[in-house]
Amino acid sequence: MAANALKVLRDAIKRGQFDGAYYVYGDDEFQKDDAVRQLVAAAVDPTTRDFNLEFRRGGELTSEMVESLVGTPPMMADRRVAVIRDVTALKKEARKRLDAYLTKPSHDTLLLMVAAPGAKVDRALEKAATPLEFGPLEDHRIAKWIAHYASTSYSTEITPEAAELLQSAVGNDLYLLVAELDKLASYTNGGTITESAVGDVVGVTRGETVGDLLDKVLQQDATGAVELVPHILMQPKTTAVAVVMALSTQMLAVAWGRARVDDGLPTGRLESEFFSLLKATGAFPMRPWGSAARAWAMAVPEWSASACDRAIDVLLAADIALKETRVSSEDQILQTAILAVCAGAMPHRRRAA
Repeated sequence: MAANALKVLRDAIKRGQFDGAYYVYGDDEFQKDDAVRQLVAAAVDPTTRDFNLEFRRGGELTSEMVESLVGTPPMMADRRVAVIRDVTALKKEARKRLDAYLTKPSHDTLLLMVAAPGAKVDRALEKAATPLEFGPLEDHRIAKWIAHYASTSYSTEITPEAAELLQSAVGNDLYLLVAELDKLASYTNGGTITESAVGDVVGVTRGETVGDLLDKVLQQDATGAVELVPHILMQPKTTAVAVVMALSTQMLAVAWGRARVDDGLPTGRLESEFFSLLKATGAFPMRPWGSAARAWAMAVPEWSASACDRAIDVLLAADIALKETRVSSEDQILQTAILAVCAGAMPHRRRAA
């Protein structure tokens, strides 16, 4: 898993001692690319980099080329690094040569074998080399990752509140988060990245995030939620379809919580149950898992099962409309859906009062 892969990676770099071959795979392309970058930076002498670093693609290699790639000794250095991208695309004879090499890899060559996006795990390579598997970071780890990356890559600090706001605005796309961190580090010129800096650079402030809109819908504050829509849709990588998906995830979770409470679950256990549900499903609520679990737990008493069902039906219709219609704007469809979701919950609130 990613946590173990990161530990193996950091321990090797810290010691300056590397295994002969690593198999880098998983669904998170950023972490895979970053692992290769870190290994190359740590293992290759920059003064002889041109002679001792070679990148190739699996589909382009013949058996003879694999022989040359792994058999060429380092020049004016103790170690040479060879990187094979899309390693599972190797042709039959080239793969045989690679498999033979992996039974006894050279002590002065570091071979990095990188799986292509979406490639099936190659169990033979996983067994023959040191495996580094990078799956998507779990939502609750993103804020810590932001802080670690800011510290190690830009030598700057970011406040927990700013990291949470950045995640709320940008999401879990590590490439996009790094792009924003790069701008933020330049903007603060080595100073601490604060919420104010995130607002200035990313264009989002607390109170105007997707999480804030989701909270207002949970609170059945239709006016407040509708007013946020134009601000939300101007934020990076935020579309009406994505917001509808987040609202749908939220209402499905609340419906699940409502059913659990109706079956006898104490409301005090809802937050931990929601967090466990998020970990089990890997759902992306477009905000940190902790804040989502807290908000959902607080909202369950305010939503009946029938209100949840109506909301889910409305959001399904909105999703279809956003993907098919050319008559209404995204703003209009999303705002109409929010109004319908909140209106459908009002009778329950009046009865509860």
